[in-house]
Amino acid sequence: ESFGYKYGVPQEADWMLDARFISNPLYLTSMRHLTGNNMKVREFVMRHELAKKLVDNVAQLVESLVPGYIKEGKYSLKIAVGCTGGRHRSVAISNELAERFRAAGKHVVVLHRDL
Repeated sequence: ESFGYKYGVPQEADWMLDARFISNPLYLTSMRHLTGNNMKVREFVMRHELAKKLVDNVAQLVESLVPGYIKEGKYSLKIAVGCTGGRHRSVAISNELAERFRAAGKHVVVLHRDL
């Protein structure tokens, strides 16, 4: 789930990630009115080395910890990714993570709360 911190954090998230350390496309006139669902915004966000590291590290962490969740009888994991307004960075990162998890054979549901 992507969300904007200025609208409050999702109460039901198992894990919460903060994407506000990534450059904000909102400040670029060409991307201001787009969202992280747009490839131009997604490429801008994922061009940042720290965004790539975030996605890589979260994907690796999920892969290593999911067996523990399953062992304890928990069959879902809700990861919330936040940025300031929930329109650009958090959406792009959530979409990128969803693709990674799907490629790894996971069932994924994506929600962009603040779009």
